[in-house]
Amino acid sequence: MIGGFGIWELLIILVIVLLIFGANKLPEIGGGIGKAISNFKRATNEPDEIDVTPKKDEEKKEG
Repeated sequence: MIGGFGIWELLIILVIVLLIFGANKLPEIGGGIGKAISNFKRATNEPDEIDVTPKKDEEKKEG
């Protein structure tokens, strides 16, 4: 068993997904999920961007 789900439960879920979305939409959905996961992984690994633009208060003090 995988995470409490047996093979029959997984097959029933797969049939329901096929009925709802159709066989033609499944590759599009899988591609979208894959892109979302890769974008999430990339975003978590990138360092935070540092904002170096001066604030309005600092511009008034200098000017």
